[in-house]
Amino acid sequence: MLERFSEIKIETPVDKIIRQIRTLITTGELSPGDKLPPERKLSEKFGVGRSVVRDAIRKLEFYGIVRTQPQSGTVIEGMGIVALEGLITDVLNIEETDFNSLVETRLLLEIESAGKAAERRTIDDIVVLQVALSAYESKVSKGVSAVEEDLLFHIKIAEASGNAVLKSLMLIITPDIVKSFTQLNVCKTDRIQETLEEHREILDKIIAQDVKGAQDAMRNHLKDIMSFALNK
Repeated sequence: MLERFSEIKIETPVDKIIRQIRTLITTGELSPGDKLPPERKLSEKFGVGRSVVRDAIRKLEFYGIVRTQPQSGTVIEGMGIVALEGLITDVLNIEETDFNSLVETRLLLEIESAGKAAERRTIDDIVVLQVALSAYESKVSKGVSAVEEDLLFHIKIAEASGNAVLKSLMLIITPDIVKSFTQLNVCKTDRIQETLEEHREILDKIIAQDVKGAQDAMRNHLKDIMSFALNK
């Protein structure tokens, strides 16, 4: 009898904001290119603190739903709706037994993304990647979980590849990567500093436009995850 019941998930204010924005997008009231109101006005409208709105926008940006640019505001993106569905309802619903497939797919995408990013990156791409890496470093320095910031850095590499399909595939599998990492306790706290150094190495190779170096750095970065999958 008990197995027929499921755990009740209580929505946080951040979840509720994301759900509202998601509904406006799926109903067509918000379209790609539309600009969201300023953070202050959203805070007043939702009746929550600005930090709550900021967290919601950060998550939406992480999943490719919005793009925030300095002095330009936050704009609805055209990609990532499937990823947003995955964030809220686990659309792909990858089971724990499929973790190997998820890791293999990620490895293929990431190595190709790193190589293409090194080949095609622009000055703007470098700035975006540096900002993403700084966000990860900030979380690490505070000793708190940085899984989302970690994966955001990788998504920004996919964006820098200039290949929209690579980016889309990364956005689709990202929600399940986050879920699997949490469930399987893949991210070891004793490797955080090492991971940070690996991120810096990848970025250095991309900046230097060293295609093979970027691919090798990414492969080295993901070696522990692949080893974990093979030994599960």
